[in-house]
Amino acid sequence: MSSSQTRAIQNYRARLSDRGLARFEVLGRDADRDLIRLLARRLAENSPESARLRAAVNETINGEPPQKGGILAALRRSPLVGADLDIARHREEGREIDL
Repeated sequence: MSSSQTRAIQNYRARLSDRGLARFEVLGRDADRDLIRLLARRLAENSPESARLRAAVNETINGEPPQKGGILAALRRSPLVGADLDIARHREEGREIDL
């Protein structure tokens, strides 16, 4: 490469570094190329959505087991808590048929 191309690459990487970004290479399946690029683009945004995505990926990769009682906690947060609902099922014998 000529010195001007080398200088341009160095300047570009310095600007990336100033923004807190780094350029790196990863190996993966060809089918995952678009997914990895999209993931990298979203993580580079530094937004609340990227923070949630980063946390979800970290949790998935680190293998932390899901906390127990998640369904029960969700039901307790339901707006129907305390509502007197009659959820009893009426029993019917069904119809008679000739076999």
